Amino acid sequence: NHTQDKRTRGRSFVMWPFLLLVLSCGGCWSVTAKMMRNLLALHQIGQRTISTTSHRHFKNKVPEKQKLFQEDDGIPLYLKGGIADVLLYKATMILTVGGTAYAMYQLAVAAFPKKQE
Repeated sequence: NHTQDKRTRGRSFVMWPFLLLVLSCGGCWSVTAKMMRNLLALHQIGQRTISTTSHRHFKNKVPEKQKLFQEDDGIPLYLKGGIADVLLYKATMILTVGGTAYAMYQLAVAAFPKKQE
């Protein structure tokens, strides 16, 4: 088949640096063979056509999110996402304050070196 010949020629053209690696590699045949299999699989995935149409229909949640985030309930915007946002905010604050304190401690240690006897 003419299309198979084209695909085979293209694959061998892409694979020639790895074939040189196989020939130059003395005791690592199994590792090189695995690399070749992975590379061929990756090449085949790249050759497949990607469908642009979606087969699954998801519910549009944008209006619900807009209503939630635009509601004036006194909660800061960065905490309206729920418990995950609260945990991320607290972790960020702890790391920021802790990192600042540690940096200031290291600056103080560097500013007042120990006296050598």
